[in-house]
Amino acid sequence: MTKMIIGGAQIGGIQKDETREEVIARMIALMDEAQAKGVKFLVYPEMTLTTFFPRFYVEDRAEFDHWFETQMPNPAVQPLFDKAKACGMGFTFGYCELTPEGEHFNTSIIVSPEGEIVLTYRKTHLPGHAEFEPERTHQHLEKRYFLPGDTGFGVVKNQGVIMGMAICNDRRWPETWRVLGLQGVQLVTIGYNTPSQNNLSAEEGIERRMYHHELSVCAGAYQNATYAVAVAKCGMEDGNHMFAGSIIVDPDGFVVAKAEGEGDELIVHEADFAKCDFGKSTVFNFAAHRRIEHYGLIASQTGVKVPE
Repeated sequence: MTKMIIGGAQIGGIQKDETREEVIARMIALMDEAQAKGVKFLVYPEMTLTTFFPRFYVEDRAEFDHWFETQMPNPAVQPLFDKAKACGMGFTFGYCELTPEGEHFNTSIIVSPEGEIVLTYRKTHLPGHAEFEPERTHQHLEKRYFLPGDTGFGVVKNQGVIMGMAICNDRRWPETWRVLGLQGVQLVTIGYNTPSQNNLSAEEGIERRMYHHELSVCAGAYQNATYAVAVAKCGMEDGNHMFAGSIIVDPDGFVVAKAEGEGDELIVHEADFAKCDFGKSTVFNFAAHRRIEHYGLIASQTGVKVPE
C-alpha cells in the first residue's frame, strides 16, 4: 500500500473520576469520525485510558495499581477493538500495563484491522523522578510508578506499512528515531501527556515546550525519512494543564496536519509512503553514508565524560 489516510485522535483531559467505559466512548466517537473521513490507521495518545496519575505522590505505590491494565484487551476496552475491526481500521494507543509478574510499564500497542495486537512497546526514556521533591511546581513521578521499558524499539509491517512506536519523552531522544530508522520505519506513532510548564523552570512555558515538541518530531521524521503522528492527551486534567499540539509530520520534516484546540479532536492526512523512499535513498541512505566505526560512545556510555 503506497497511500493511506492516517489520523491522530487527540483526547482532552481525563479526570480521576472518569471510568474506562466513559473514556472508551470518547475514543469510539473519534473513531466514528475517522471512519467517515476514510482513515485506515488511527493514533491515540499515551495513557489514553486514565488520568496522568504520576503527577500525584503516594507512599505505597501499590495504591495506584487500579490505574493499570492487567490484560489487553479487557472487557472495558473490548468495544474499541470491536469497533475498529468493524471499520477495518488499524489503531494504536497507550495505557498502563501491570504484568502477571507484577511489573509496571507505560505501554503502547499496534492493533491490526483484524483486531490483533501485532506489536507491543514499553516506554524506554522515563522522565522525572522517583521520590517527592518539594521544590517542584508539580510532581512527575514516572520513575516511581513505572519500570524502564524492556522491549526495545521494534517495528512491524502492518497494513503494508513498516510501523514503530515511541511514547512521550522518547520523541526527544535521537537514538529512538535512529533505531527505528535502521529498520526501515515508514510511520512512527507517538502518544504524549506533556505538562505545559517545566516543573523546575518557570521560564519554560507552553510556547517553548511546544517548540521543542515540534522540533523533536520534525527532526526525527526528516532524519529518518518517515511519517510521524504525535498525539496529545491535553488540556486541564485534575487541575493541571497539558499542552495540545497534536501533529502529523511528513518524511521531509514538515507538519502537514495540526490540532487546533485542546479537547477531543481528529487530525487527518493522506500519507504517500512512497515519499519515504527519496530520503532513505539519498541524504539518509544509511548503507552508503553511516560511519559506525565512530559511533561507539552512543552504545557504550550513558552520562557525559568531559576531557581532563
